[in-house]
Formats: sequence, C-alpha cells, structure tokens
Amino acid sequence: MLESKFQHKLIKEIKKKFPGCMVLKNDPNYIQGIPDLIVLYKNNWAALETKRSADSKHQPNQDFYVNKMNKMSFASFIFPENKEDILNALERSFKRRR
Repeated sequence: MLESKFQHKLIKEIKKKFPGCMVLKNDPNYIQGIPDLIVLYKNNWAALETKRSADSKHQPNQDFYVNKMNKMSFASFIFPENKEDILNALERSFKRRR
C-alpha cells in the first residue's frame, strides 16, 4: 500500500475514533523531518509520522522530531503493522491529559 493511501485511510479512522478532532497535514518542505500529521483533540495534541510499512526508511531528522514531540505530548511513527497499537496508545494518552 502506498503511504498516501495509508495516510488517507488513517485520517478517516482517527476522525471516527476521536469525534470532533482536527487532523492537520504538515508541509514536508517547511521543516524537514516534522511528522506528517498533527491531531488536535479537545485540549490534547499528537504528532504522527506515517510510513507505508515497518521497514520503510526514515528521512533525516524524523527520529529527532518524533522523539522531541513525544516528550512534549505524544508522537510516534505509525504504519499498517502497528496502527492499532499506536491508536490505542494515543487514546490512553488523550485520556490521561484531560
């Protein structure tokens, strides 16, 4: 599956799982390595870097920004193989921060 197709399906699933949330797509040319998606839900936020598979190559700075943003709130790499685990972790994170 192409990353763009996975990302499109993922955005729909996030919006269904977190009603009323906003999912913003970041410009990959603005700051290289910033995660693809920002999820805003109630008073919470998360950053998700989508990949087409678990073994997809990480671009320069992606690990840096995912780690940095995860320390601030919640951030992770997400791909089809770990999608359910990450969405469950995101849900737990949103519940803790209410």
